[in-house]
Amino acid sequence: MSAAEVLASVDLVALRMDAESRQLHLLLHRRERDPFVGQWALPGVIVNGSTRDANLEEAAHRVLRDKAQVMPRHLEQVGTEGSASRDPRGWSMSTYYLALLAPETETADDGLRFVPLADVLDGRIALPFDHAALTRLSVERLAGKAVYTSLPLYLAPPRFTVLDALNAAQACLGTTINNTSLRKRLERMKDANWIRDTGEKNFPKMGRPQQLWELTEQASGVFIFDRSLLADRAGS
Repeated sequence: MSAAEVLASVDLVALRMDAESRQLHLLLHRRERDPFVGQWALPGVIVNGSTRDANLEEAAHRVLRDKAQVMPRHLEQVGTEGSASRDPRGWSMSTYYLALLAPETETADDGLRFVPLADVLDGRIALPFDHAALTRLSVERLAGKAVYTSLPLYLAPPRFTVLDALNAAQACLGTTINNTSLRKRLERMKDANWIRDTGEKNFPKMGRPQQLWELTEQASGVFIFDRSLLADRAGS
């Protein structure tokens, strides 16, 4: 790479809820070329004058299609990071996206795997470049928006119970949430025709049958609440 060049990439922080642990898992891609060949990293692509992407969003969809091989329920740009030290090849920058996946999402081949997000955040799983930092910043974005929006529902099953919604919110925030406060939020979304009762129930091995909800056709982006979910928890 010449002194005049800057290496630009689009990287993806893709998360799903693990049904057994009720914790978030991160999608990783095994690198096929140097630097760090064979290591597990965030899925990403290089963007430059020879790529066909018309813009960053198209590049993000190329990552989804060619590297991650998943279809997200929600995708948003988080930010851009750049420095002379993040890539051994020289000065580089990454525009990174947050993708939220349905909990039943599986990997397409051996070059992809889901790992516990907590293992990446605490360093038990090391990632090349600054991918751990990009992951942390994306998770902070998710937690910040989970406080006042419906964003965690994209991590719940397409047909979800109140408990599914509660587990998704708690996984995003890393703390317990008041069940009553969560129910009130779902009622507000129902009144606004963002979610609806499917008329069906699931039947757990233990406990009472649980009502199943789903997002309506008009639901897109996020539903914004005028009160913090953490404030509700504190009873303020």
